[in-house]
Amino acid sequence: MGQWDRFLQPYKQAVDELKIKLKGIRAQFEKSNTTSPIEFVTGRVKPLASIYDKTLEKGLVFEPSDTLAHELQDIAGVRIMCQFVDDIPTVIELLRQRNDLHIIEEKDYITNVKNSGYRSYHMIIEYPVGTIQGEKTILAEIQIRTLAMNFWASIEHSLNYKYKGIFPEEIKKRLQNAAEAAFKLDEEMSEIREEIREAQAYFTEYKEASKPKVRQDHLKGARENL
Repeated sequence: MGQWDRFLQPYKQAVDELKIKLKGIRAQFEKSNTTSPIEFVTGRVKPLASIYDKTLEKGLVFEPSDTLAHELQDIAGVRIMCQFVDDIPTVIELLRQRNDLHIIEEKDYITNVKNSGYRSYHMIIEYPVGTIQGEKTILAEIQIRTLAMNFWASIEHSLNYKYKGIFPEEIKKRLQNAAEAAFKLDEEMSEIREEIREAQAYFTEYKEASKPKVRQDHLKGARENL
């Protein structure tokens, strides 16, 4: 195993563990017949090419080191997607209450929107990983956003690579307009949140009832009660 593989392994482990734990929160809500504020969870370890770009930007030496681990706080990244803007504060509180991670910084880009139109809620955490050499605490970033915010951010990220961060004015303006339109969509959906939740619950119940085994069990129960 090379030096970069050894350096990044705890980050990969942290991402895997955090994804399992956060998906577990969603499962707990579902088992208690309560709507989960978490729609789905993704995660990644920053590719070496992106780490290299960051070292150039920050004037760091491109080699595994404690300095690099301290300065690059998003080598391990987890993203939590929510259906509604109103779900985001709920997720934030759930994370604040956990004792298996320590939040060291929070950045609210939903209330304090970036000039580009970017919206998301960021947390930098310290997370302990158990290794064969002992426990190692690493930094990781958790981003919490809606599906609409994520769609916009993904497009902006792709365009940012194309234009090397310097957008033509027309593209810049259109992105800002699109960001406002995406947030307006979030606000409109929040207004009919309860109707949406009820429709989703009904749809889920209908799907379950449509499964052959469920139908057979239902018919069997009905026959036994005759």
